[in-house]
Amino acid sequence: MKIYIIIPAYNEAEFIGETLHSLINQSFPANKIVVVDDGSTDATPDIVTEYAAKHPKISLVKNTSEDLHLPGSKVINAFNAGLESLDNSFDIVCKFDADLIFPKDYLEKISIHFKQNPKVGMAGGFCEIQKDRDWMLENLTGKDHIRGALKAYRKDCFKDIGGLKPAMGWDTVDELLAQYHGWEIKTDITLRVKHLKPTGNNYNKNSKYKQGAAFYRLRYGFVISVIASAKLAFKKKNLGFFWDCIIGFLRAKNEKRPFLVDQEEGRFIRNLRWKKMQQKLF
Repeated sequence: MKIYIIIPAYNEAEFIGETLHSLINQSFPANKIVVVDDGSTDATPDIVTEYAAKHPKISLVKNTSEDLHLPGSKVINAFNAGLESLDNSFDIVCKFDADLIFPKDYLEKISIHFKQNPKVGMAGGFCEIQKDRDWMLENLTGKDHIRGALKAYRKDCFKDIGGLKPAMGWDTVDELLAQYHGWEIKTDITLRVKHLKPTGNNYNKNSKYKQGAAFYRLRYGFVISVIASAKLAFKKKNLGFFWDCIIGFLRAKNEKRPFLVDQEEGRFIRNLRWKKMQQKLF
């Protein structure tokens, strides 16, 4: 299978070399790797240029977006800039972060999942973070969700969902829409990727209420949003996060923020959420 990888990067000089090194040395290598430098002020583009000079599969695209690192919009705008630089002959397109170290067989196992089951529209492993000297699973999401840091899409699925939404919640809505269109999400717990920079390091106070706003824009409704907010707050061990989510939801509702999905998709999403909650409870 033909694999294209797009890596949005902003000031990742400390990590991007390790990420590229791990991807170059895959047992099943990618056909193209595009790094989108999104206005870095450090040596990120220089490091990528050095790698590109030695490895023709790697290319650098320069992009300029807003200075604020707001979750969702900045990274997806950079991803889309990379996508525009590629042809359409891929079988799998990946959106990877620039601070990951992939195991040598990562792409090989991902491609096997796609080959074995034609209904698989998205596939991915799990991130690990280092605490002291130990690497452990990054416990922010359920085992049925693929982190936004390491998404891999079958081309037909990617087209069905209309690409990636430049908004907070993009890495949830993509999976929900994939299931709406009949695709399956495949997670592989044996694939552990080292996440070198903890999630949220670059988020600022302007992103404080965006998770709650994302719940509104996904048409979760208030009750599901309260449950989802409580679950995230528990995982983060931060009660204040719960209230930030609720405030964000109510603000988005009062401001009549545009939805990320239509009414029919929203009904499907709410029913799917309720079904999964019931499965976990009973």
